[in-house]
Amino acid sequence: MFLIDTHKPAERAFIVGVKLQQDTHEGVAESLKELASLVDTAGAEVIESFIQNKTKADTTFFIGKGKVEELKAFAEDAKIDTIIFDTELSPSQIKNLENKIGKKILDRSWVILDIFANRAKTKEAKTQVELAQLKYFMPRLTNQWSHLSRQAGGGVGTKGPGETQLETDKRMIREKITQLEKELEEISKQRDIRRRGRGNVFKVILVGYTNVGKSTLMNKLSNAGVLAENRLFATLDSTTRTIELENKKSFLLSDTVGFINKLPHNLVASFKSTLEEVVEADLLLHVVDISHDNFT
Repeated sequence: MFLIDTHKPAERAFIVGVKLQQDTHEGVAESLKELASLVDTAGAEVIESFIQNKTKADTTFFIGKGKVEELKAFAEDAKIDTIIFDTELSPSQIKNLENKIGKKILDRSWVILDIFANRAKTKEAKTQVELAQLKYFMPRLTNQWSHLSRQAGGGVGTKGPGETQLETDKRMIREKITQLEKELEEISKQRDIRRRGRGNVFKVILVGYTNVGKSTLMNKLSNAGVLAENRLFATLDSTTRTIELENKKSFLLSDTVGFINKLPHNLVASFKSTLEEVVEADLLLHVVDISHDNFT
């Protein structure tokens, strides 16, 4: 379910941040900078961005109506393909914005899910990501069928087929979600068996922000050959290697999926079995980037 087509010329994206009353300008600016990196990882090009100050989010558009008009005019002049918000929008907000602006509207969660779908390699990771996507997409299905009534011109008898198809799609997605949850439950049981099989071996888990250098450190310590790139979420799959020390003792070293701000809740829930590795650790080795602006 890829939402940004990386096989075509890079989509031209406009990213939007909103500073609400409880937010700091520095925090919102840093989050928007991070969104720009996510969009780049997803294969789009950030053309422009802005931050709007609001006391509270607008229920219809999230941003103010005046900003919506400004955004529409700029998107048309600059040939923007996609507008991406640095927050999770409601299904109705996405629908209202698309109807008003006439451009594809995405939010931060959608972009992160898209990156995960593109990066997942193992069966477990693919299952986890697909489950998160379906749970995120389910409440947004209604918007996908709004074009039916418009094409039919509204009126009596125009909603029946659309509603029938919508309910069919929802039922199929619910069934698929149930199937994926059962598959992940089985994978989790197999993971528990492997953990018990490791016995009392000391376990070290690398944790930290995405793209902070966990996989690079893993490779230096173990020659694991884990993919290490200067990109967000270059690796999603947990890798475990045995490290032999000079005193003939050994320990298990595991790499984990990186953290990021505003990680979609469905993604956290879907990766529960992977994150359980952290709970079982004897030592958490927190990898940080001391060159980052926010490092203290």
